[in-house]
Amino acid sequence: MSDSQDRGPERLASLRGEIADVDRGLIELLRRRMTLAAEVGRVKHAAGEPIFVPEVNDSVLTRAREHAAACGVSSEVMEAIFGAVMRGSVERQHRVGVETQASTGSRILVIGGAGNMGGWLSQFTALLGHEVDVLDPSYRTLPAEAGRYSALDELSDLDAYEALLVSVPMRRTEAVLSSLIDRKPRGLVVEVASIKDHLRPVLDQADRADVAVASLHPMFGPSKSVYENLTFVLACRNDPQAEQERVTAWLRHPYTQLVPVPFAHHDRLMGWLLGLAHLSGMLFGNALTHAGLSAAELRACASTTYNRQVATALSVIDEDPDLYFDIQQLNPHRGEVYRAAREALDGLVGTVEGDDREAFRSLLTTARQLLRVD
Repeated sequence: MSDSQDRGPERLASLRGEIADVDRGLIELLRRRMTLAAEVGRVKHAAGEPIFVPEVNDSVLTRAREHAAACGVSSEVMEAIFGAVMRGSVERQHRVGVETQASTGSRILVIGGAGNMGGWLSQFTALLGHEVDVLDPSYRTLPAEAGRYSALDELSDLDAYEALLVSVPMRRTEAVLSSLIDRKPRGLVVEVASIKDHLRPVLDQADRADVAVASLHPMFGPSKSVYENLTFVLACRNDPQAEQERVTAWLRHPYTQLVPVPFAHHDRLMGWLLGLAHLSGMLFGNALTHAGLSAAELRACASTTYNRQVATALSVIDEDPDLYFDIQQLNPHRGEVYRAAREALDGLVGTVEGDDREAFRSLLTTARQLLRVD
C-alpha cells in the first residue's frame, strides 16, 4: 500500500476537523450577527420604523451573488445562504419588537383554533404580541384549561376581545358568524373563508346589528412559515381605508402584505387564483391515473418539469378534499373558469392536431406575456 493511500484517511479526518473549526467560527459569527440584529430591532421599534426593508435585503443578496465565484459556488447557493441569514435577522428583530410591546398587546379569540388554519392563526397572533384564547368543539373531551373553550356560551364577556377570528369550515362559517353577531361583540369579527359570496346574508345581518366584520383571506395554507411573505386579501364591503385600519390595528408583521379588493370582486378573483390553480393540479393527478403507467416507472424517469407538476398537484391533493370541493362549488364564478379551461385545452389540442405550429407558438407567447409580470 502506498504512503498516499495510507495517509488518505488521516488527511480526510484532518480536513473534517478543520471544517468543524470553521463551522464553530461561523456559528459564533451568526450569534454576533443576530445580537446586532436584536439591537437594530430595538432601535427600529423605538423609532417606529419597519423591520423588513426590501432595498436593504436586496442589497445584501446582491453582494452575496457577487462573491459566489470567489467561493467556488453558484450565485443561487450564495443567495440561498444569505437569504436564510436575512430571514433569521428579520425574525430576531421582530421578536425583539414583540417582546417590547407584549404588555400592550390585544386579547384575541380564535374560533376553530384546533383546525389547521386556526392553529396557524393562534400561533401567529401570539407571535404578534397578543394574548390569544382559542375555541373549538373538539376541546370538549380535553381537561379544562385557561384560555381554551369548547363552545361560545362558555364565554360570558366577548367584549374582552379586540378581535374575534373565525376559522371554521366554509359551510359552517355563516352559522358561527350569526351566533357571534347575536352576541354583539365590541371587537372586530374577522372571517377568513376562501370564498365570500355565500356570506352576504350574514354580513348584512352584521350591518343591521352594528357589528364590525372584516372579510380577510390568507393567501397561503397552514404550513406557511411566518417569516416568509404573508399576503392577506381584504374583501372590502364599505370604506376600504377604514376597514384596512381596523385590521392593521392588530395585524402587524414585517412580512405581511394586506391587499384590499372590492367584496364583489373577491370571488371572481379567487376563481382564477385558487379555482383554476387547484383544478389544474387535480386534473394533472387524475389524468395520470388513466395512463396505465406505474408510479415507480414515472418516478424513475421523471423530468424536472414533471417533478414540479407533481409537487404542485400534491400541494392540493394532499389537503382536505372537503375544503377544495367547497372552494370549487361555492364560487359563483366557477362556470367562466371551467369554460376558459375547456377552451384553452381545445385551442392547444387543435393547433397540434391541425399541424399549426404558428398558432401554437402564438398561444404560448400570449400566455407568457400574461404570466411574466416584471
